[in-house]
Amino acid sequence: MASFVDEAQVHVKGGDGGAGAVAFRREAHVARGGPDGGDAGTGGDVYLEASRSVVSLLSFRDHPHRRGEDGTHGGGGRRHGRSGADLVVEVPEGTVVRSLDGAVVADLARPGDRLLAARGGRGGRGNASFLTNKLRAPSFAEQGEVGEERWLDLELKLVADVALVGFPNAGKSTLISRVSAAKPKIADYPFTTLEPHLGVVRVGGHGPGGRGAGAAEYVVADVPGLIEGASEGRGLGHRFLRHVERARVLVVLVDLAPSEGRSPSEQVRILLDELSRYSPDLVARPRIVVGSRADRAPEPERPPLSSYSGELAISSVTGAGLAELTRRLAVLVGEARAAMPAPATAPVLHRPEPEGVVVERSGECWIVLGREAARAVAVSDLTNADALGHVQRRLKRLGVDRALVRAGAREGDAVRIGGLSFEFSPDR
Repeated sequence: MASFVDEAQVHVKGGDGGAGAVAFRREAHVARGGPDGGDAGTGGDVYLEASRSVVSLLSFRDHPHRRGEDGTHGGGGRRHGRSGADLVVEVPEGTVVRSLDGAVVADLARPGDRLLAARGGRGGRGNASFLTNKLRAPSFAEQGEVGEERWLDLELKLVADVALVGFPNAGKSTLISRVSAAKPKIADYPFTTLEPHLGVVRVGGHGPGGRGAGAAEYVVADVPGLIEGASEGRGLGHRFLRHVERARVLVVLVDLAPSEGRSPSEQVRILLDELSRYSPDLVARPRIVVGSRADRAPEPERPPLSSYSGELAISSVTGAGLAELTRRLAVLVGEARAAMPAPATAPVLHRPEPEGVVVERSGECWIVLGREAARAVAVSDLTNADALGHVQRRLKRLGVDRALVRAGAREGDAVRIGGLSFEFSPDR
């Protein structure tokens, strides 16, 4: 049975690049036709993109692997290989992407926000690309570069206009089922709701579903009940509280007829204290203090909710106060939306890539780091004398020799670049 999943891992891998071709032109009456091996295609990239078409990370729970398409090989006659298709993986809006060490890689908060999660490998060049005046018949080509791959942690923080905050069994699920089409599980015991639910509320307007002029529409999140100590992680507090972070307006729902003897004002105090401990910004947001189950607490006997002027008593069973509540929320949500800056065009988020050459010491060996230097070694056939000479010239153009000398490398020192190890000789 499908369920709501707000934490998952994904393994992303860019497609591998194809291999360049080694070929020579051979036609009748064409002497010394020369090299004509074509270049290969590049592997496809893997993107993570926020979308409203998905609401949970469920698809990653049992199938976490996502891979871009491989590029195809080059061919004779200078035929180039086809590049692999990019893979766009949809995640819910509000998804925070982290590396395995906990660092935030991207916050995909709005629809269209995109992260380049794994870059595809470059395609190898065919031997026709290495034709020079000195090298008239290159007998080597580049291999394809392997696509990037890594594991990422995904954490969903719901994006809603209104969040219902209250103790377990305070009536949040019943309320959202009355004001929207959401159908959460409802029962008369604590912690009925173990996962958040979203509901769309429409207020005013004319026509089917309340659509038309003057209509307001906003999203309400039913967050699982909080308990005292939730900000410290009690009762899965952190997992539940993170779904409140992005809400524009808060409804602090308290029970007017509590079974545990906790007064409404005490409930408000505890709930606001837990919100403040988790994030001080939460208590500064617009909110309405709402007393539920007014049908069980007659007004003459009803205790005060709090000193907050925006308090309102409702009954989800009889419907009393619901119209006033949805109207007030529509006003607060409209004001909160108007106060927010207009979103810019959704950016494509890229991870910064180190440029140039970096030399580090590891024991008795010098390690050369840098994408271009590593690629020059990885895609070349180092058993071919012509290819090895080409790699040496390329590394020199990239400044590897100068970087090693500046770092303190001496004649005969061990150097490693990717899978290539050699003794350093600055004059060779």
